[in-house]
Amino acid sequence: MDDASLTNAQDYYGKVLKGSGDLRTDACCTTDAPPPAVRRALANVHDEVRARYYGCGLVAPPAIEGARILDLGSGSGQDCYVLAQLIGPTGQIVGVDGTPEQLELARSHLDWHRDRFGYDRSNVHFIGGDIAHLGELDLEPASFDVIVSNCVINLVEDKAAVFGAVHNLLKPGGELFFSDVYADRRVPDALRRDPVLHGECLGGALYWGDFLRQAKAAGFGDPRLVADRPLIVGDPLVELAVAPIRFFSATWRLFKLDGLESACEDYGQAVRYRGGISGFEKAFVLDKHHTFEVGRITPVCGNTWRILQESRFGLSFEYFGDFDRHLGIFKGCGTDLPFSTPTDSTAACC
Repeated sequence: MDDASLTNAQDYYGKVLKGSGDLRTDACCTTDAPPPAVRRALANVHDEVRARYYGCGLVAPPAIEGARILDLGSGSGQDCYVLAQLIGPTGQIVGVDGTPEQLELARSHLDWHRDRFGYDRSNVHFIGGDIAHLGELDLEPASFDVIVSNCVINLVEDKAAVFGAVHNLLKPGGELFFSDVYADRRVPDALRRDPVLHGECLGGALYWGDFLRQAKAAGFGDPRLVADRPLIVGDPLVELAVAPIRFFSATWRLFKLDGLESACEDYGQAVRYRGGISGFEKAFVLDKHHTFEVGRITPVCGNTWRILQESRFGLSFEYFGDFDRHLGIFKGCGTDLPFSTPTDSTAACC
C-alpha cells in the first residue's frame, strides 16, 4: 500500500474497529453459509480470533490437502486457522499482515490452535509486511500452490503490483483464490481518499473492468468469477456519499497458466468429472458458469480444458479432444457486467 493507505488500514482495523459489529456496511462481512467442512473447521478457531475477523467472502478453495498457501492480509488469522485444518499437518500456510494489533492477536493463539488440531507442530506462520510490497518479504518465487486473500486487496493503492507479485510467487498451475469488493464504475478520487470509505472497503473498490485488465496484464489470462453478491450499504451517510455507484462482493480464481486465450474459444473439447474432490462428491463447481456432474461428459472451451488439466484438479477429470480444429467462440461469453443483480437471470456460457 502507499503510506496513506497503509496508515489508514492499520488505524481502522487496529484501533477504530473493536469487532465486526463496529462495521458500518456489510462490505467486510461474510453472509454465505459455509460448507460443512469449513463450518467444522470454524468451530476449532479461537473465539477472540473470530471476533476480530473482517472478510467479504469464503476463501476456502477445494483440493488443498498438503498444499503450501499464502494468505494476503491475514488479519486476526481466522482464514489461516481454517485452512490449516484443510491442508492438514503436511501442508503449510503463511499469513502476511501489516496491522500490528491483528498480527499480535493471530500469533498469540498459535499454540492453542496447534493443540486444538492435534498437530505435532504448527503448520501456520505469520509474518509482518505490506502486501503492496511482497517482493520485499523474502518469499521464494514460484513456491506457493495457492494464494488467498479476503477483502484486503481493495485497501491497496497499486493493485496491479499485487497481482504481478502474486503471479511471481505462484507455482505453474497455481491459483489466486480471493474475495474482494468491486464497483460497477470507477470510484472518484474524493471517495477513494475518504478514510471511512477506505476502511469499509468501498473507497478502494476496483472497477471490475479495470480488475480484468490488470489481472490479464499480470499474466492471469482468464479470470474466473466464482460467486458474487450486491453489497448493502446500511449506513445512510455512507449510502448518500457513494450513490449512485453499485458495489459487489465477489470471489475470483486466477490460474497461473501461460498461453490462455482472451476469450472462450470452442475446439469441440469435453471433460468428465471422475469425482474424488472432498466436498464435491456429486458435482464440482469450478466457477459461476461451470458445474461438472460426476460421470457426465460436459463440453468446455479450450481455456477450461487447460485450467482443469494443468492445475491440481487434473487427475479428477477425463479429457476428450484436442486443439486441432477451432469451431469459433462459445455463445454467451460477452463483456457485460459479470455480477448478478436482483433482476438478473443467469446467462449461458461455455
